Parts: sequence; structure tokens; C-alpha cells
Amino acid sequence: MRLLLALLLMVPALAQQPDPQTKTDDQAAQAPATPTDKPADQPAAKPSDTTQSPAPTGEQWFTGSVEFGYRWLSDVRGSYPEYRSVLNLGAGPKLTALDFTIADPKHRLFDRLDASAYGWGGDPYNTAHLDARKQGDYDFTFDYRNIAYFDAAPSYANPIAPGGFNEQSFDTHRRSMTVGLDLRPGKRIVPYLVFDRNSGYGNGVDEFVQDSNDEFPVATLLRDSTNNYRGGVRFEYNRFHITLEQGGTTYKDDDQANFNGTQYGDRTSLLLGETLLLNSLHQAYGIRGNSIYSKVLATAHPFSWMDLYGQFLFSEPKTTVHFTEAATGNFALISQLLFYSNEQTLGTGAANQPHTTGNVGFEIRPLKRIRIIESWMTDRYHDAAMGFDSSVSLPTNILSAAVPLSQLERVNYNQQQVDVLYDLGSKISLRGGYRYIWGDAEVPASPFFAPGGGSESGQLKRNVALAGANFRLSQKLSFNLDYEGGPSDHVYFRTSLNNYQKGRARAKYQLSASLAVQAKFQVLNNQNPASTIQLDFESRDSSLAVYWAPAKSKRISVMAEYDRSTVRSSINYLGLFFTPEVSDYRDNAHTASGAVDLTMPGPVAAKLTLGGSLFLANGSRTTRYYQPLVRFSLPLGKHVFWNSEWQYYGFREDFYVFEGFQTHIFTTGLKLVR
Repeated sequence: MRLLLALLLMVPALAQQPDPQTKTDDQAAQAPATPTDKPADQPAAKPSDTTQSPAPTGEQWFTGSVEFGYRWLSDVRGSYPEYRSVLNLGAGPKLTALDFTIADPKHRLFDRLDASAYGWGGDPYNTAHLDARKQGDYDFTFDYRNIAYFDAAPSYANPIAPGGFNEQSFDTHRRSMTVGLDLRPGKRIVPYLVFDRNSGYGNGVDEFVQDSNDEFPVATLLRDSTNNYRGGVRFEYNRFHITLEQGGTTYKDDDQANFNGTQYGDRTSLLLGETLLLNSLHQAYGIRGNSIYSKVLATAHPFSWMDLYGQFLFSEPKTTVHFTEAATGNFALISQLLFYSNEQTLGTGAANQPHTTGNVGFEIRPLKRIRIIESWMTDRYHDAAMGFDSSVSLPTNILSAAVPLSQLERVNYNQQQVDVLYDLGSKISLRGGYRYIWGDAEVPASPFFAPGGGSESGQLKRNVALAGANFRLSQKLSFNLDYEGGPSDHVYFRTSLNNYQKGRARAKYQLSASLAVQAKFQVLNNQNPASTIQLDFESRDSSLAVYWAPAKSKRISVMAEYDRSTVRSSINYLGLFFTPEVSDYRDNAHTASGAVDLTMPGPVAAKLTLGGSLFLANGSRTTRYYQPLVRFSLPLGKHVFWNSEWQYYGFREDFYVFEGFQTHIFTTGLKLVR
């Protein structure tokens, strides 16, 4: 950000330094006219390359725009936590958008520099981007993104806890940054260096659980970061491309939970005549990880009728864990019918995970109208972990000595796919294919169902048929169809794709030069008929969009979109005391959005936008969400625009009325363009 700020400060100074080879407006006005035989409405001939200036006379080497203003937020009626969970827009001064380009006519430090920034001033999502390049020497990229994630839906709150702790709440920031440098771009051999960083910090509420008898929500401090360093070289030739890359990552996660006071948790009844409570908790764990990886990527075009590609990646992440916990209160150990008031736990662990990923494929064109695409990929990793757990509970003198914990996880995933594409004339293309997925996994067994340890194994086998068609009936009308589906012999999870069918249809019709219509429909059906599962899932989504911009009037344009979606799910599960239950979910939603852009008559050509969006859902969680919008833009000069916007947000849930909110947001500001 310091680099971006420095560039912004340099812009006014650079703007006052015209290229000595470029005439100013006054000098151009005083220069004698050059006689020409061409008519006045045709451009004069360009000078030869040997005499042409790097920056043609009158060309702007600096262009850009900046938009800034102020946002007012009315009182949020209803649930402010729900407003922040859904919208989280704040009031105050805002840098809405900044975008500029500098072209150096003398090609000193760079040929071209592009910079942009959006959403600064306390908004939940803001970005900054910078590109600088010099032909044949370097290409530099900087990208920064910041996301504020707040989630404290009142329906997840614990109303009996002090302060109404929300057991699923987060107030965190996620930041990502990428810095990349390519050397000698456009040449045969291109070395490059890249640094990526992703970090998060903030607060949340976690649960402290003791022997599944009570859950105590406690405030938690969250910190994590991942750094990725990589570099390599790309070999760019006419018939083949090779990338060799070596990289490494470092990871750390330091989380802490602390509580002092008196808390009774979620349990509202006595346990064997005793009241469970938490007086103090100090919990911390630290995770450290690192990995070295190597990657090879290659593509080749050995013949006019064949293309080849392949990629191989190997990494070996290593992780260590340290955990400490100390708690006081009144806790229960049901297995021994004992109550205790102090508890301490120490834990350490380490894991090593060799990970191999590879894919190869080719495309051949044996005949003019036929293409055959074949691909195969595999992903394999082996996770071996060893740890120690030691816990002490006082004053009942229950002692658990250090116990070694050995865990093994092994996952293999493979996929092979072949597609055949046939052009049935110039207007119809057909596609048919087959995909086979197989794999196996071995993971630690659940401690609830296997207290003594052990492992569980599973297999994955799926056969999928693929089909599709593209129709280009005319320049105005086109549509395509896609289908895939098939049975699975084995799956890993209860909700995995098992016996499924997925289809999609899209169409576009240009009725006239000013009117276009687009339509889309997609469906997914998935069933698992096993007697203990009985999964039945269906999802449908259809949409229609209309765009109208009459060329003759040039004063009006209309955009309207409508989407209808349905979700239906039913699955068996084990409820309280392992009794069979059925989980049913239904959702029928309507989503609509539209905007009418009007250019007002008159010399200033002010623009008015009327529109908005709405979301209506009926079913398991009935929801209403309205967002009407009015936007006004008034030119104050050739390079200055005054923009204002009003928007209303109304959110309501019929089953959770306490989660609704309403607010008005008004924003006004200036946009400067050069």
C-alpha cells in the first residue's frame, strides 16, 4: 500500500512535466500549418518511424478516474447483528473507486503502469491492484484483497449465557496478497518469482465441552497465516511449453480461549442433583506447518492434428501441534459417576503428509470434423500422525498419564475421461463422453463408535455418461445442451453423488440490434437408495434475462432478470438415543432484478437509474429480502460528475422474526475523470 500511495502522490508532479518532444497546446497553436494535398476531412500522413515521437502530439500519457464521497446509514431497525451478518456496510467517507494508467513515452522505469483500488473506507470488501511492465524486461504484479467476515445470526445465540453468547459467531478479517515478477516476458525463456500471503485475524465464540454433558460458549481469539514462496522458469517455444517451479509454504495458527466468572452453559437442568458450571478457562493451541513442493507443467503441439499436456506436483507438508488447557468449575465424568472441579490437559503432535498429484491428456483430430479429448488424473496422499495426550483432574485425583496417539490417513483419487466432439455441419456440434472415477481411503475411526481406536476404510467407484450439443441456427439464435449422469458402486459420504443425473440448457436470441433474450435451465437429481440412508435430493434452477437498448433513442436501456429455483432434500439419520429420524428440507425461491437507465433531455445529459432486486423464499426457512435502488449522475463539467445513490434493504424471516432488519443507505460523491 505504501507503493500505491507513493504513486498517487507522484501523479500531480508527473502531470506537470510534458514530454519535451510533445508540443503544448499554446505551442501547437503558434506553429505554422503544414500544407497538404489531402482533403480537410482526411488525416495527414504519419511521419516515418525514424522521426515519429514516442508519444504522439496531443496523446494523454496519464488517464484515470477517482470516485469518492460519503455514505449515510439510517438507524437499523430490527437486528443489528443480522444486518452485519448479511450486509455490513458502514457510514462515513468512502473511496469508492480509483483507476489510472500511466504510459511513459520515454520508456524509462516502465512502459505502462496500471493501478486500481475499490471499496476503501471501512467497507467489508476492498481491493488494490498494480501492474507495471516494460517490454522485454519485466512484468510486475501486485494484488491485495481484504474481506471482513462477520457472522452472528441471532438464531444461533445462547440466550441463557451471560451477554447472550452466540456459539457460531465470528468477527474476523481475511487478507490476501500476491506479488509477482516475470523477467524477460515475451522471450523464449522467462524466469519468474511469486510470493503469496493469506492471513486471518479476529474474534469468535467457541465451545468448551466436558464429557458431552454441557457446552460452555467462550470468547476466542483467532490468528492464522500462510506464506507461499515460489519461483521457476517458463520455456516458451512454437511447438512446446515447459514450466519448472519450486516452492515452499509456511503456516501457523495460534488460537486462544479465555474465560473468568460464572457460566452455566447450555444445560438448564441438574445432573445427578448437581449444577454444572464453568468458573475459569485458559485454552491455547499453536499449529506450525511447512512444505516444500515441486511442479512440472508441459504442453506440446507435435503435429497439426495433435496437442499434448501434462502436469506433475509433489509436496510433503509437515505439521506440529501444541495444546494446553486449564479449567475450573463443576464438571462431571459420567463413565465413573464422578464430579471434579479442576482439569488440565496437555497435548502435542506431529504429522507428515507426502502428496502427489498428476494429470496427462491429449487432443487429436483424426478427421476434419472430429476431435477426441482424453485425460487422466490422480491425487494421492498419505498422512501419518503421532501425538501424546496428558490430562490431570483435581481434586478427585483422577490421573490420566501420557497416552501415545497414532493416526493414519490414506486417500487415493483417480479420474479418467474421454470426449468425442463431432461437427455435424457448420451449425450443429455434438459431444459424447465417458468418465470413470475410482479411489480408496483409510481414515481413523470415530472415537464415539470405536473408543479403542482403529481405522475405517472406504471405496469410490463411479461411472458417468457425458453428452452435449451446440446449435448455432443463425447469427441471432444459439443454444446448447449438456448432460451427465450415472451410477456409483461405492461412495464415501451419505450425501455424495450416488445415482445422479445433471442437465443444463442455455439459449440466446438476438431479436434485433437493440433487444436480446437469454434463458437457462439446470437440474440435479441424486438418490442413495440404501435402507439406512434413503437420500432423495433434487435441485432445479431456471432463469430468463432481457436486455433492451434501442439505438435510435439513445436515452433509455432496460435490463431485467428473473430466476426460479427449488431445492428438495430428504435423508434418514439417527436422532436422540439412536432413534431413526428423517430430515426434510424444502426451498422454493424467486429472485428478480432489474434496472432502467434514463438519459435526461437537456444540455447536461444527466442519467437516472431506477431498479433493484428482490429475493422471496418459501419452505423450510421462509425469507423476504428487498433492495430497491435509485441512482442519479449529473455531469458538472467535462471531467467531473456528481453521483448519488439511495438504496433500501429490508430482510425478514417468518420463522425467526427477531432476525429481520430494515435500513436506508444514501451515498453521494464526485467522480473525477482525466
